[in-house]
Amino acid sequence: MKTRYSYGGDEHIFVEMDEEMSLDAFFKAISMANAVRAANLPGVTEVCPANASFQVKFNPDVIAPAAMMEELKRLEHVAEDAPKRMKTRIIEVPVYFQDPWTHETLMRFRERHQDPNGTDLEYAARINGFDDVAGFIEAYHSNPWFVSMVGFVAGLPFLYQLVERERQLEAPKYLRPRTDTPKLTIGHGGCFGALYSVRGAGGYQMFGITPMPIYDPTQTISYMRDFMVFFRPGDIVKWAPIGREEHDRIAAAIEAGDWTPRIAEVDFDLAAFNADPDATNAKLMEALRGA
Repeated sequence: MKTRYSYGGDEHIFVEMDEEMSLDAFFKAISMANAVRAANLPGVTEVCPANASFQVKFNPDVIAPAAMMEELKRLEHVAEDAPKRMKTRIIEVPVYFQDPWTHETLMRFRERHQDPNGTDLEYAARINGFDDVAGFIEAYHSNPWFVSMVGFVAGLPFLYQLVERERQLEAPKYLRPRTDTPKLTIGHGGCFGALYSVRGAGGYQMFGITPMPIYDPTQTISYMRDFMVFFRPGDIVKWAPIGREEHDRIAAAIEAGDWTPRIAEVDFDLAAFNADPDATNAKLMEALRGA
């Protein structure tokens, strides 16, 4: 991986680990972002990590852009030597695939889609080589996903499936974005899954919906009283398929304050995952089942 440094005007520097997403690039980016925070560099006002990159905002009246650039390049060596493992959470997220709300929405925007005659799931199943939608959904939820970034809109996680590169599920974004996406839609664009935290515009393929809120600025939902955003980079997600009855039951329980997601504390080691992804995933899901 060749790190690329770019100025963003006088107040920002963008640091890109790789042009394509990989867990190696993510770990280097998050390690560098953490190193910048720990260094407490004069003039730095914000450090914003992303999937395989991060951006620093700084005050050029306190530190010159060229000096800021040199400090960041110096810290790259710290990130290269950092261990590629972390303590994190695996979280079970219920998903109602092929729900009526995303279906109604996607049918309103077929003229913006690659396949106006089918659904998003039918299109994704076909281009990924599956015989039917059921097989695609099975592949989508059978292995966990790694939260590589939180943002774009408040609380929205980007997720990268924990499988070998040749097994990654991919689907392009809509040809033109929609002006509507239901809140808590499970979407997919490129190699990334996403969970839309709020209703709004969007271009990712829509596969289903969860009853589980992930953004609560009022901090009244039982599992978000400590912070308004639920997900953190490094979290691991296991989708759990549910039907309409279970969706409505969970939604009512959340409203009553009587439901929390299943969560287990786990260790994630990138070297162990690269050596045997299936064994690593089996241990993660065993920990989740025991939670």
